[in-house]
Amino acid sequence: MRQVIVAFERESNCDRIREILERTGEFSCLACRSADEIRRAVHQLRLELVVCGFKLREESCELVYQDLPQRCVMLMVAPQAQLDLCETAGILKLPAPIHRAELLASVRLLAQMGQGRERASVRRSPEERELVEQAKQILIRCGGMTEDQAHRFLQKRSMDNGARLADTARQVLEGTIIGQ
Repeated sequence: MRQVIVAFERESNCDRIREILERTGEFSCLACRSADEIRRAVHQLRLELVVCGFKLREESCELVYQDLPQRCVMLMVAPQAQLDLCETAGILKLPAPIHRAELLASVRLLAQMGQGRERASVRRSPEERELVEQAKQILIRCGGMTEDQAHRFLQKRSMDNGARLADTARQVLEGTIIGQ
């Protein structure tokens, strides 16, 4: 039986996904409600599969994914508009609302992907994550943005310019880009 971390901001979504997965008898689920719970479960229990929404209370699941070991795989279930904001190539995305069969097929695929394979996506170093965090704090303080708005601003500016997120963050820190 494969263990799966199920993490959604709304408890009802978490319960629904967990019930669907556990009914098959193939999966055992651990419900997490915060980014720190996911990180602890992955590191302490050596879990590899994460099914989650777009964000948790304190941060987006995309940022959580950046901190996970290479052995981990993630399925993000969210409305298409939110999935469009997720630029991390290694995250498998499933638009909500979903059907039971779609969810099960996706989680089974995710389980196969996680079996001893290394994720191919490019990951940010701790230094790059710190740059992004510092740039977000400047955008929050000086641009009057929320953390989500600041992150989306950096993502969109990066995509528009064909630049890496860390490079765009560096531009914000250097004062080349001002959030407007």
